[in-house]
Amino acid sequence: MSDSEHFDPLGPGRRENEDPQEKRMPRGVVIRLFAYLVAGHIIAGFLYLLFVVAGSK
Repeated sequence: MSDSEHFDPLGPGRRENEDPQEKRMPRGVVIRLFAYLVAGHIIAGFLYLLFVVAGSK
């Protein structure tokens, strides 16, 4: 018999030593978030530079 046959969806669902919350975000999410933040700031800086150059003429 498999464990899924004895699974109780209304039961506590965790072991005694298991923490219900994860302590850290997955590494891929952190890397992607950092890349998006860096890329977003670079694009925003470039657009700001375009407006400054266009406004000075």
